[in-house]
Amino acid sequence: MSLISLADGKIVRKDLTKKIKEGANVPVYVLEFLLGQYCSSDDESIIEKGVQNVKHILADNFVRPDESQKILSQLRKKGSHTIIDMVTVYCSAGL
Repeated sequence: MSLISLADGKIVRKDLTKKIKEGANVPVYVLEFLLGQYCSSDDESIIEKGVQNVKHILADNFVRPDESQKILSQLRKKGSHTIIDMVTVYCSAGL
């Protein structure tokens, strides 16, 4: 029995954190949570698929302050959108 199987979803490779952090402006705790969820394996192919999945999740769901209009547009189009960040929402009757 390996440590990875005992602590599934809790082990994060710091080299992956550093690799992705350089290209993404995201808090480390968010990145480590996602890596723990999708890259908790010793199989390199699973890790690579997990890294791609984490990058995709961050690209679709992590919002920078200058992207507020983009998110509003997606909300109008789809009705809902998952956001990874702290947000303040002001609702008006026109939305």
